[in-house]
Amino acid sequence: MTTPLLSLQGITKRYPGVVANQDVSLTVMPGQAHAVLGENGAGKSTLMKIIYGAVKPDEGQVVFNGQPVQIRNPQEARKLGISMVFQHFSLFDTLTVAENVWLGLDKSLSLAEVTERIVAKASEYGLDLEPNRPVHTLSVGEMQRVEIIRALLTEPKLLILDEPTSVLTPQAVEKLFVVLHKLVSQGVSILYISHKLHEIRALCSACTVLRGGKVTGVCDPRQETNASLSRLMIGAEPPALAPTPRTPGDVVLSVKGLQLNKQDPFGVDLQGIDLQVRSGEVVGLAGVSGNGQRELMWALSGEDTRSPAAAITVAGQGVGHWAPRARRSLGLHFVPEERLGRGAVPSMSLAHNLLLTRSEALGAGGWIRMGALADQARSIIERFKVKASGPDSPARSLSGGNLQKFIVGREISAAPKLLIVSQPTWGVDVGAAAQIRAEILALRDAGCAVLVVSEELEELFEISDRLHVIAKGRLSPSLPRAEATVERIGEWMSGLWPQSQPEMAQGVQHAQA
Repeated sequence: MTTPLLSLQGITKRYPGVVANQDVSLTVMPGQAHAVLGENGAGKSTLMKIIYGAVKPDEGQVVFNGQPVQIRNPQEARKLGISMVFQHFSLFDTLTVAENVWLGLDKSLSLAEVTERIVAKASEYGLDLEPNRPVHTLSVGEMQRVEIIRALLTEPKLLILDEPTSVLTPQAVEKLFVVLHKLVSQGVSILYISHKLHEIRALCSACTVLRGGKVTGVCDPRQETNASLSRLMIGAEPPALAPTPRTPGDVVLSVKGLQLNKQDPFGVDLQGIDLQVRSGEVVGLAGVSGNGQRELMWALSGEDTRSPAAAITVAGQGVGHWAPRARRSLGLHFVPEERLGRGAVPSMSLAHNLLLTRSEALGAGGWIRMGALADQARSIIERFKVKASGPDSPARSLSGGNLQKFIVGREISAAPKLLIVSQPTWGVDVGAAAQIRAEILALRDAGCAVLVVSEELEELFEISDRLHVIAKGRLSPSLPRAEATVERIGEWMSGLWPQSQPEMAQGVQHAQA
């Protein structure tokens, strides 16, 4: 019989107040794409970090290529032939793309040689990158491209991918899957974590399911449906959304002719952005990461106050020069794509993180009413099913998906008049994603105006009433959801939309009527 490439035997890892992995066993064969499936907080990322040497297990054994190994750090993992693309990136902000990639490679290569290889790989996989850009100037999607290319340049025997396609266009995902299938055919094994069940079924021939840190099943996902995989993962199928057509109300957010020059050399100029969001509607904004989403979100949220006052209006009030706190007084709440550092302060408790955007627990003179604050945090934890030990849990102690649920919950529970949310379900399991989307639709039905920026086209098709695409700092015409297709939106992501099309204009007027 063929010797497994990787065998985990009885792996257990405990943290204060939680057992992340309990007696986990897993076998990956050479040339096998093996999925690890589980809801947020199930222990998937911890298990992958153990394999990669970033976390040391408390109990159990790792066997690689038939030999028991103790992988003490990622450098040893890479020497064995194990590479990993993390969900939360491991990049140095002050270094360039090429320098970050160089750190993980054989130092016999010069920086110039590494730069050439990055350009070649980026071109081959359709992952546009500039090797000389500092990482701190990259968007989240561009950072993930750096991680993918860095892993592929190591020519791994085992490639661990944690949510690798969350920021890619459908065309780029297809191209990446061609590469992954080729790697598997050449004998490379892949451990694949994704909440996109159709991806798992298309790529993987084996699947290990985790729930609460324990293995609850092993299957061939090709023989399963999305519904059966959901039942294995969360014990039930996520409720189907049933959005009902609504007639939108008054304009809540209006952006007219917004022109903003980029603030850093690698940013994107915003060019004549025209956008309206009305009460009782969800407007979706699609696009490949790094095409102006970050600049537009900063301008809308108030992080960038360079806009002319009249270029951005909320409820008829020109707010182009207003700071975020002033805009919140008009009912604007904002969920950024970066969870740690912008959406939440890692070292602060969940309760104290509420104070970033919520003031209900502040008493006279600015005193914090700690009991009220804890109750407010506890309510969000319960309503949004956040897996945390309580309101005092530090934000950094939560899994990515659970922190996302808390941040989204913090803003949704404020009952906003205008909600702007970027990547609402990035890295969130299917059950939690369905809940977040249902909450967004409930807000819409209550009369809130919602702008959703997402690179998940399926998500935008599911919850949006109208769609725009942003490409190279320009905004496409509005498109009613009924007229949107994956192929059409994919073309528009390259900036290839019609500049004047009477029937489209009529459709937009009808959608906004």
